[in-house]
Amino acid sequence: MSASPPDAGQLPDAVQLPEPEPLGATYGGLTELPHNFATGRLEEVVKWSRARSCWPATFGLACCAIEMMATGGPHYDIARYGMEVFRASPRQADLMIVAGRVSQKMAPVLRQIYDQMMAPKWVISMGVCASSGGMFNNYAIVQGVDQVVPVDVYAPGCPPGPETLLHAILTLHDLIRSGELTQRREATAGAGAGILVEQRDGQTATRMVVSPKRGRFGRG
Repeated sequence: MSASPPDAGQLPDAVQLPEPEPLGATYGGLTELPHNFATGRLEEVVKWSRARSCWPATFGLACCAIEMMATGGPHYDIARYGMEVFRASPRQADLMIVAGRVSQKMAPVLRQIYDQMMAPKWVISMGVCASSGGMFNNYAIVQGVDQVVPVDVYAPGCPPGPETLLHAILTLHDLIRSGELTQRREATAGAGAGILVEQRDGQTATRMVVSPKRGRFGRG
């Protein structure tokens, strides 16, 4: 019994035509030019703009706030990254730096300010007290600010110095520009990227590990 002939318009596998190459792949052209202002896609321009215009809504709660204020001083000069304006209004900010321990009484205030911030918005948890409660393992302190707002970057230390906070900020900028941060947040259903950076300020290293008891970053 002979095989049925191929359908009209369909070629046998042996003579299938190859996939066409992208435009400009053979002869060069716009596809081989590096991205710049003229050839970059609109999406890349938007991500670059977001990474270079983060305005922080400060949330200084304890001794970490002193290090955060030092980061904004002239010695470290975060104005180089377009972040010299610490906004007093959450409606003019898209980055929250939680610096210090969060009490149960302050948690609803923090959440309200986060909800009023512009989207897309990001959160840096600064220090072990904000990240895991630190030494304050009691009923009055929230054992991890990730219970209140989605955290994208954890900056370890007690308190972390300006170098560590700058490292966390630059890590956040790189992930925003590459689009990886948005993908991580979508993968975790809005729970935050949860990226932990290493300590860069020369202090005694403060280890932050995943606590099997609490299921989040704890102090080891």
